[in-house]
Amino acid sequence: MEHKTLGAALEAEHRDIDGGIEAFLAQPADGSGTSGTLQRSLTGLRRYIYLEEEFLFPPLKTAGLMGPIFVMEREHGALWNIMDRLDELIAEQDSAATRDACSALLELLDKHNAMEEKVIYAQADELLNSSAGTALSGFMESGSMPTGWVAHSARK
Repeated sequence: MEHKTLGAALEAEHRDIDGGIEAFLAQPADGSGTSGTLQRSLTGLRRYIYLEEEFLFPPLKTAGLMGPIFVMEREHGALWNIMDRLDELIAEQDSAATRDACSALLELLDKHNAMEEKVIYAQADELLNSSAGTALSGFMESGSMPTGWVAHSARK
């Protein structure tokens, strides 16, 4: 990992994911663009939620951040549900609705990421023990999300 801290690496992933969604929205609104960039961002966001819920949040809960983690997980569920809807809209080739859902996703991500970066990531480097930090870093570099995994708070 090329970043000095886990928090910085996690924030960089936020920017990459958001940037892909923004790039999709920057395409012509007439539906002539491609959804490839958007689909890569959705895949990246799902993987990112997985790494947070499975690697980052458990040790932070143990360290006493139950309240903020509960809020983050609830918002992950909302993000997951929007992404599921986006998958449907992409398959239906409904350009206008896809763009609207992307805008809603970015709005939620903006609020979510700001809180996560300020509250969670600011403490992650201090609170994670070396084995938890190593596991998280290792997953960030090469891990993949298990097939069928769903955010803890997503509607089933």
